[in-house]
Amino acid sequence: MGEAKRRSAQGLPPKTTKSNGRDTTGSTKSWWPLQRSQADRFVRITTRGAWIGIGSLVLFWVIVRFLGPAAGWWSLSDG
Repeated sequence: MGEAKRRSAQGLPPKTTKSNGRDTTGSTKSWWPLQRSQADRFVRITTRGAWIGIGSLVLFWVIVRFLGPAAGWWSLSDG
């Protein structure tokens, strides 16, 4: 008799296993106080912040390189 059939015949709940190497308790490591959801949220926030920084840098570069000289605010030293 298989494990699942034996457990159901005895009225026991299904056996829980780790999936994808992830702990089912929600903790990333037993010694680390962060939960998996907190770690995922940190990654989401820092990724969004990185993209905002990249976009800001591109916008700043466009202003300094093209918009400022075109408006006569300053002239570029290389041209």
